Amino acid sequence: MSTIRKGILVPSLATLVAFGILVSLGQWQLSRKAWKETLVNNMTQRLAAAPQELPPPDKWSELTPDNAEFRRVKLRGEFMQVRDAYAYVAGSALRKDIKEPGYFVFHPVKLANGKVVTVNRGYVPLEYMQQTPSGESEVTGYIRFPEQKSWFVTESSSNGDTWFIRNPQSMAAGRGWGEVAPFYIDQELPVPPSALPRPSALSVTLRNDHLGYALTWFGLAATLAGVFLAWLIARRRRKDDPQPV
Repeated sequence: MSTIRKGILVPSLATLVAFGILVSLGQWQLSRKAWKETLVNNMTQRLAAAPQELPPPDKWSELTPDNAEFRRVKLRGEFMQVRDAYAYVAGSALRKDIKEPGYFVFHPVKLANGKVVTVNRGYVPLEYMQQTPSGESEVTGYIRFPEQKSWFVTESSSNGDTWFIRNPQSMAAGRGWGEVAPFYIDQELPVPPSALPRPSALSVTLRNDHLGYALTWFGLAATLAGVFLAWLIARRRRKDDPQPV
């Protein structure tokens, strides 16, 4: 292999690898765009639908985030005489009324069939520490599923009084609620007379910037290809220029 070809081989391979990575990132963003559009469409339809009766317990195992998250439901039961669980919230992509850090107040409801469902009764400011009342109630809200624990966020505070991951099973274990449903309900109605905790209707406000990200990656790939081509042309011209004697 000539010296000239050796001088081109390594830059060519490096450029090819980088070009492939940039194009792959652009394609991944396009797939994320399609996923986000499907998510927003499903959310819009489910949030706007009339509430249906909560499926019976023998159907709970069939509910998944794909087929049931944000489905509007109604249920009647008794808020149990147990301690609330507080989940920290700094803001919400689904609620425009939350302007400052606070808590979501979670409390279990025992249904007529004896099963227990956890309900997010709504938002309260940080200084609010009152126990929410128990008693029978009909709740309208949205089916939600537990958040996934990450390496960077602990599930709850060291004293067990505040949760940072909205997981009804963890809250039930920490508060002694017993066995609860594998999902929870974000309460929309009723609004309590005291206005706290403050439930709310949810709205779709998810950003979808993936097309812009995809165009950025594809643009970088095109720029890289153009720079490499210009380098090849300049190298060839230097090779063809007569050498001084």
